[in-house]
Amino acid sequence: MGKFKIPVVPSTTSKSIRFPNDVIEEVEEAIKGKDCTFSAFVVAAVREALSSLKEEENK
Repeated sequence: MGKFKIPVVPSTTSKSIRFPNDVIEEVEEAIKGKDCTFSAFVVAAVREALSSLKEEENK
C-alpha cells in the first residue's frame, strides 16, 4: 500500500458569469444524480475546450 499524501487543493478565484437558461438546465440535467457540482462540470468542460484548442494549434 502506498504512502498517504494530503491532497493539495488548487487555489481558486470566484468569477461571476452569466449562462443562458437553457445551458443551465442542460448542465443540471446532465449532473442530476451524480456526485458533481455545477462548478466542477463547468471547470472540466472549459479544461477540455482549452485542451482541444491547444491540440488544434499544434497541428
